[in-house]
Amino acid sequence: MVLVNDEDINEYGWREYWGMKFKWTPEHLTSKDLEPLIRTYDTVATEAVERLDELSPPPKKEVPEENYETPTAEKKVRRDLYELLKQHGTTDKKAKRLWSEVNTIPDWVDWEQIERGQKVFYRYGGPAITSLTFLSLLGGMGSGRTVETLDRTGGFSAEVVRRRLLETTQHTLNVTRDLESIKPGGDGFADSIRVRMLHATVRRRVMKMAASRPGYYDMQAFGIPINDLDCIGTINAFSATVLWMGLQRQGIYLRRQETADYLALWRYVAYLMGTPHDWLSTPESARRMMESLLVSEIKPTRASANLANNIITGLQGQPPTYASKEFMCAQTYWLNGRELSEALSIDRPGPWYFALVLGQCILFMALSYVNRSVGYLDERNIKLVRKAFYQILLQDKSKGALGYTSKFNIKYVPSFAKTSTERGASASRVMRDTLGKAERTALVSLLASAAFVGASVWCCAKAVAWLVSG
Repeated sequence: MVLVNDEDINEYGWREYWGMKFKWTPEHLTSKDLEPLIRTYDTVATEAVERLDELSPPPKKEVPEENYETPTAEKKVRRDLYELLKQHGTTDKKAKRLWSEVNTIPDWVDWEQIERGQKVFYRYGGPAITSLTFLSLLGGMGSGRTVETLDRTGGFSAEVVRRRLLETTQHTLNVTRDLESIKPGGDGFADSIRVRMLHATVRRRVMKMAASRPGYYDMQAFGIPINDLDCIGTINAFSATVLWMGLQRQGIYLRRQETADYLALWRYVAYLMGTPHDWLSTPESARRMMESLLVSEIKPTRASANLANNIITGLQGQPPTYASKEFMCAQTYWLNGRELSEALSIDRPGPWYFALVLGQCILFMALSYVNRSVGYLDERNIKLVRKAFYQILLQDKSKGALGYTSKFNIKYVPSFAKTSTERGASASRVMRDTLGKAERTALVSLLASAAFVGASVWCCAKAVAWLVSG
């Protein structure tokens, strides 16, 4: 049973929410405790963006980022809020406040620990990217209140959602690439600031629209668009949720030092993005926040189901995995549990696809535990996975990668014409005679593990028979 009201958790002890068992304690936060956070937001970035718009007004129509490298687009100037912030960050008062903040390194930052946290992501690259896709992003659509803002941008329609996810992946890969990338001036640093200012831009627009047309967005019920609690939920989805739900549900358990290092990395990212971050200071407090959000925020709506299904539709049969809808649905059920998956109206696939997911988990477990046990293999694996992710997901457009460097300009603009995102129909595709790459790999892993278990059982049986006969 899913419990969502504070009245249901007056007593402390073991509880289960959306398939996750944990012990509810006085240190956990109830919905009433978290409610003030939907009324507060990042005012520093908001004021800076307002000032930059005055100093350098945005063009009426910007060049699409994905077409920016074409000859016809090269002559046009594309607005870059990050570069504008650098330009005015030493002269204008409001811009300087934001620029000084992000360039000030907090006392709690340990660069060696941040670097170790970056390596954790690539050490468990396969299961980590699977968790981010089908649990953090798709399962995160279960937060019905947060979806109210996403729903108004059109950025999660079936036609564009894949590109939107690849742009998010660019940010993730850049903040985890290497230490220089996340330090001031690096690509991961710049991406974090750009996303922060993008949030401020969307927030301002939705608030203005809500003020001019009552009923467009209910700020009393949903809070300020992209508020502090929304931002905490986003960072949680990329950090704690991956550690204690995504990886563990694929059979992978991190060592305590790895957990602390990975959380330290995302605490610094949260700081750069203007998000409250003290809850990431220890593994215990980070896990309590994750569990508290699970209780208070996961309340799927019809819009939640539409956006979740659009993610599957947008990724269906697409490179690099060419995964079928059924295989992706099986991964969704495996990582989010039956209850949440059904609440999101995800089709339940047959046992065959769950068996393939099991095979994929066995492969991930074998690679992860073997590689991390041998120093040479660990470093080699981290380098290979980092290079492969950049090539396959960001650089090689001919193989379905993003193919351009996103500057995180506002492309999915909220408007009165976009009041809700409809569920996209599954693409009509010819039935395949062969499995997708991900499914073939999972099948090989499943067969290999079955053969290994069978051989082990046979050897044990022969040894017992020999002992008995002897």
